[in-house]
Amino acid sequence: MTKDKLKGLVALSSLITATGFILLFFSINFGTSFAGKWIAKQGGADQPTYLIVIEGYTNNFLATGSILFGIGLATILFSCYKILEINE
Repeated sequence: MTKDKLKGLVALSSLITATGFILLFFSINFGTSFAGKWIAKQGGADQPTYLIVIEGYTNNFLATGSILFGIGLATILFSCYKILEINE
């Protein structure tokens, strides 16, 4: 791999890491928003069901954010290591 391609990979993985970070820390907001859309689509639901839906959406965003954040960080570390290896 060339140095330019590795720099592009660092930029792409930085974007993936930032997306994962946002999903992690705003998962409650996103989960509540999606659950609100779900309840509007259903025409209403009882409170325990609504809370379960909020928890489910929040957990989905947490899992997705964690995966993206981890993959992004691992790719950044690998790319930076390879760039340093090319410089030597």
